[in-house]
Amino acid sequence: MRASILLALAAAALFGAATPLCKALLGTVDAFTLAGLLYLGAGLALAPRALKGGLPARLRSLDARNRWLVLGSVACGGFLGPVLLLSGLAVAKSASVSLWLNLELVATAILGQFLFRDRMTRASAGATLGILGASVLLTIEGGRAGALGGLLVGAACLAWGFDNHFTALIDGLGPVESTFLKGAAAGSVNLVLGLAFSGTAPGLPAAAGALAIGALSYGLSIVLYISSAQGLGASRAQLFFSSSPVFGMLLAYLGLRESVSVAQGAAMLLMALSYAILAGERHGHGHGHDAIRHTHWHRHGEGHHEHDHVGLTVAARFYGHSHAHDHEAVEHDHAHVPDIHHRHGHDSPR
Repeated sequence: MRASILLALAAAALFGAATPLCKALLGTVDAFTLAGLLYLGAGLALAPRALKGGLPARLRSLDARNRWLVLGSVACGGFLGPVLLLSGLAVAKSASVSLWLNLELVATAILGQFLFRDRMTRASAGATLGILGASVLLTIEGGRAGALGGLLVGAACLAWGFDNHFTALIDGLGPVESTFLKGAAAGSVNLVLGLAFSGTAPGLPAAAGALAIGALSYGLSIVLYISSAQGLGASRAQLFFSSSPVFGMLLAYLGLRESVSVAQGAAMLLMALSYAILAGERHGHGHGHDAIRHTHWHRHGEGHHEHDHVGLTVAARFYGHSHAHDHEAVEHDHAHVPDIHHRHGHDSPR
């Protein structure tokens, strides 16, 4: 669990850094083109590794359930989310839109509770309320914007909430392959739309900068997030990932010398307390697992992945890795979270 938490926080740090890093580019690149370059940078960075293992053949071998999950992830996370967000940006202030993106946490938690068997315990529900409170404090800093902008951004967050759960459940592809598909599809479409609407192409330095930011803040960040979500469940991974505005503010403060307000400082403290509650969450009961063969990110030594490897590096063994593997049927009792192996209902969370 701790490795999954670290992965989520690392993903949040990379994603949060994108906002101040992109600030200088927005004056020379329009929003659609910039979004396309960011996603395309993610796809290009991951292409060598994603295509190395015969991705087309693996896509054809997926069962119907996983094909729908991949399609839903690309459609919601790659197309609907960015288009709705950019539409909201067109009618609302950028500061307000940045803060409204915390609604992704709310959407992911609600969808997990009622549709995806990603249940909230009392501890995780308390942490959710704490992070929502921190989001409210941050929203005070953002000013007001039109209701239409809020609805569009809220719809984008709902699309990304579905995407979070879809990617957490995909067990036929690794995180790198899932992220490559999303980045390549979204990047290509958004870039074409941006060039068509603006009528001009960005300069080489701006384009190269956007691709580099996309490779790290969208490519590597999403890979780390998917790995975390498969180990924690989408709702809990999203709780830790929602710290991304804090990392963005810290980078803006350290790199751009922007000031930190009292509300922002209080929000950081409230988030830290919420994460401490979430990290100390314990849930366990007797449960059974059917025999299965699937592919997803995992670590050894947590009761489900004790198979051996030839030539596995120390880093891959400790931090995790992804490949096809088999599970025998088993019944046991241990502490767990709603990861890819534990999507069962509970009569009374504890």
